Amino acid sequence: MGKGTVEVETKFLRVGSEKEPFVFSSGESLPGITVAYETHGKLNSRKDNAILLFHALSGSQHAAGIMKAVPETDQRWTEDCEIGWWDLFVGPGKALDTNRYFVICANYLGGCYGSSGPASINPVTGKPYGHSFPSVSTSDVVRSQLALLDHLGVDQLLAVIGASVGGLLAINLATMAPERVKLVIPVASGSRTTVLARLTLFEQVMAIENDPHFHGGDYYGDQPPKYGLALARMISHKTFVHLDAIERRARTDLKQADGQLSWYRVGHNVESYMLHQGKKFVKRFDANTYLRICDMWLRYDPLSDAGVDSYAALFARSQAAGHHYLVFSIDSDYCFYPEEQAELVGYLEQAGVSSMHITVHSDKGHDSFLLEPELYTPHLVYTLEGRGKRETLEYRGPDVE
Repeated sequence: MGKGTVEVETKFLRVGSEKEPFVFSSGESLPGITVAYETHGKLNSRKDNAILLFHALSGSQHAAGIMKAVPETDQRWTEDCEIGWWDLFVGPGKALDTNRYFVICANYLGGCYGSSGPASINPVTGKPYGHSFPSVSTSDVVRSQLALLDHLGVDQLLAVIGASVGGLLAINLATMAPERVKLVIPVASGSRTTVLARLTLFEQVMAIENDPHFHGGDYYGDQPPKYGLALARMISHKTFVHLDAIERRARTDLKQADGQLSWYRVGHNVESYMLHQGKKFVKRFDANTYLRICDMWLRYDPLSDAGVDSYAALFARSQAAGHHYLVFSIDSDYCFYPEEQAELVGYLEQAGVSSMHITVHSDKGHDSFLLEPELYTPHLVYTLEGRGKRETLEYRGPDVE
């Protein structure tokens, strides 16, 4: 199958109701939420071939294939969104072979691609929630997606896979509900929010909050905070792409025609490239959603979510459940540095959890996990088939009918 040749559609699940509201970890609640999701492949009769994907910061439920439109996303579903974010990895004969596996991906709670978020309509006011939409924690996202698994009839996942901030969620699910998964695969992620990540995220929050059009998050129907969101994206983008790659990509044909700021004129290809990335991003994303995910990342607390007081106790839950972890590092990563995965693996080893640590050598930085399937596929296939664990998992394959 060629890239993006299979047309797919987003599906929607309603979780909670007026009588049974969805309660966020903050204590706030909504009378039900919507989870937008996408599936690939089929769940077999044993229901043991399901894989859940957690997307990265600005991703969506659209993991593979082509999708031209998603309802209730206004103009945000741009051409850049149409090809699935992991299309190089998900599909027949690919790393996540949909002839074998049932692959599930959902948009985060708080998102802007179909799941309930600040841009969603508040049924009480008939207007977007805006600033009144609750803060979202990783545990809120995990609980919303566990409800999705219940809806789909999946009691236990073969694997949970998360890339970047999605890896934090994968660890969250595995330690909050250890009985719901066998394999845990965090890609270019970590076990906590580092001081450097915290500073970088706070800079992005400040960029959006200080845009004069932000209005505390109630900007819908008016001029959105374009410059604040563009600046936030520029701050993050330099951690996603290796600096050498940025220099290579910064060609003269990307020079902005409107590169004059209030006083400063954009005068270098690298500046022009970053401005281009920021302007392109604001067309497809919502500033309030960006803030919710930054806040979620800043407040990531897997110990509290699992009800434990140490990483030893956290990963003892994985050890007791018999989990196997496949942990990927990228040697040129400026977003989640390789030392962060080494720290995670250290915790796993101390807790006696079966694990394999793979370092990918790439010149593409953090974004390698999106662009270079050949560096990840052999290890993913090996692990999903049950050959990576110290005590080998039995892989029985798909149904034969």
